[in-house]
Amino acid sequence: MSAPPPDWLEAGLPHIWLPYTQMKTSMPPVAIERTYGSRMVLADGRELVDGIASWWTACHGYNHSHIQNAIQQQLKVMPHIMFGGAVHEPALRLARRLCASLPSDLERVFFSDSGSVAVEVALKMATQYWLNRGVRTRTKFLGFSGGYHGDTIAAMSVCDPNEGMHSLYSGLLPQNHIVDLPTNEERIKAFELVLSRHADELAGIIVEPLVQGAGGMLFHDAAVLTMLRAAADKYDLLLIFDEIFTGFGRTGSMFAYEQSGIEPDIIVLSKALTGGTMGLAATIARKRVFNAFWSEDAKAALMHGPSYMANALACAAANASLDLFEREPRLGQVERIEKTLELSLAPCRNLRGVTDVRVRGAIGVVELEGIGDLNALKRRFVDAGVWVRPFGRIIYLTPAFTIDETDLAKLTGAIVSILSSE
Repeated sequence: MSAPPPDWLEAGLPHIWLPYTQMKTSMPPVAIERTYGSRMVLADGRELVDGIASWWTACHGYNHSHIQNAIQQQLKVMPHIMFGGAVHEPALRLARRLCASLPSDLERVFFSDSGSVAVEVALKMATQYWLNRGVRTRTKFLGFSGGYHGDTIAAMSVCDPNEGMHSLYSGLLPQNHIVDLPTNEERIKAFELVLSRHADELAGIIVEPLVQGAGGMLFHDAAVLTMLRAAADKYDLLLIFDEIFTGFGRTGSMFAYEQSGIEPDIIVLSKALTGGTMGLAATIARKRVFNAFWSEDAKAALMHGPSYMANALACAAANASLDLFEREPRLGQVERIEKTLELSLAPCRNLRGVTDVRVRGAIGVVELEGIGDLNALKRRFVDAGVWVRPFGRIIYLTPAFTIDETDLAKLTGAIVSILSSE
């Protein structure tokens, strides 16, 4: 028998507004008391295995002692200080370490507090790069169908315009060019046609390398990135890689772009950057991008500055997270998860209503013809003891890299079992 709802839930629920939720018709949110490993402990005492690592952030699992200790030590010294005209050791150490893990020419880090804002910064960087060089016509971007880059205004403008979360705001958004990824001959021709017609008004190209996350967990080959790099070079465009989802091991390499052998001009990182503990993001630019802002003219500076930019606690968490990637076998764990997902989700291919099963790194996707009652499906997963959040036409898993075999088997088993009974 479940425990009665806690007082804080009944008292507070009427005053919160949940994300991506029609609160009149959606199932009530689950109340979480605490976490550990890959587990979420509910207020009624039940435990759920988290299959999505808190929107892909908790790559090391929950409550890792090394990250906890780093945050606690930093809290004793300095929780935060403005980054305007002042710097601190955790941020500078983190910037140096991030640059060291990327190509040598990606050397300037601009910190912010969320992935969406970091994308806004990248778009501002790219636009002002041209303005500072005296080119006033290059103010638009080329993005891709199925792409998702965040919920703020400029970030929404480079997302798929037909994607349900943002279509309502079409009249508000800047107009950019959105095409299909050049994955076949027809799409390559369409891509090249847009570039030939509009290159003079484009500041850059933005893409999620290898996997388009919130747009539907859509995969593409590294050859696509090579093609984008060649096109950017041909038309003198900046190439922006949004690795908010794919960065830090999720696709099997530390960063997804490494599997292509090419490099971006700007890369955007967040999500797993702090190991799932607090908000932090980084927009990292190549030397030539930064040099366009290096000037005697004060107006040439990048005019952006979040109040909690380079928050010291978040930087301490991120440094600790990088420690774990260096000390513990995270990429080996991702390889293990990939093999397990491929084997365990394979039976779904033979189920009615399933149109595709795909796996890359620690990402497993079962795509359906459609999902009728989304609330009912979510409830069934909770009743099965797992936290899985289907959206659109997909059921997906993005577990913590540290998940054990038993918990991973519970996740995949729940998906196979529930879909088999549909």
